[in-house]
Amino acid sequence: MSQTSSQRNAKRRLRRHLDALALADNDVSLALEHVGYPEPRLREHGFEPFLSIIVSQQISTAAAHSIWNRLCAVLPEVSAEQVARAKPEVLRGAGLSGRKVEYAQGLAAAILNGEFRPDSLPDMADDEAVEHIVQLRGFGRWSAEIYLMFSLQRPDIFAADDLALQVALQRLKQLPEKPSARQARQLVEHWAPRRSAGCLFLWHYYRGAPA
Repeated sequence: MSQTSSQRNAKRRLRRHLDALALADNDVSLALEHVGYPEPRLREHGFEPFLSIIVSQQISTAAAHSIWNRLCAVLPEVSAEQVARAKPEVLRGAGLSGRKVEYAQGLAAAILNGEFRPDSLPDMADDEAVEHIVQLRGFGRWSAEIYLMFSLQRPDIFAADDLALQVALQRLKQLPEKPSARQARQLVEHWAPRRSAGCLFLWHYYRGAPA
């Protein structure tokens, strides 16, 4: 199946899921009329998206994109082997912090020595896959959930620790305060089993809805 075909199928699936959420939640229905449908996000699975998650932690999308491009320029290829071999100063020169260099090379080493096998994740249940990923240094629950949503296309993940999702949910539900991660999960319980679509919509709403 070509990437174009995959993208089309993902777009149709996302629209179906959001239409179902709109039937279950009037706030989603009204917001969809205001900001429209988001685009799906598809990533490959394996070492590269895990490295991308490390790069993007706690920085803007634009900064992450710039660092990623510099990494691609200094590495012969983006692979566990090349990251493990790279001198730390080369990775820092591309824009990674010292801590992120440790995370990246730790990820590469875990894959090369067989402690972590990304190809085993598709066969795991959501919670099992999250627990497997968070054993890696530098990967918390948010990082694991992002991988499950975008690389594994799991349909019922809600990244409740994401600040933008919390702010978007506050606006969507017209709450006096930003909900905590626990409160956010409770607010979207009725979105199951399509909470990944809800995440994509909330990120879209965060960018397009009035503050």
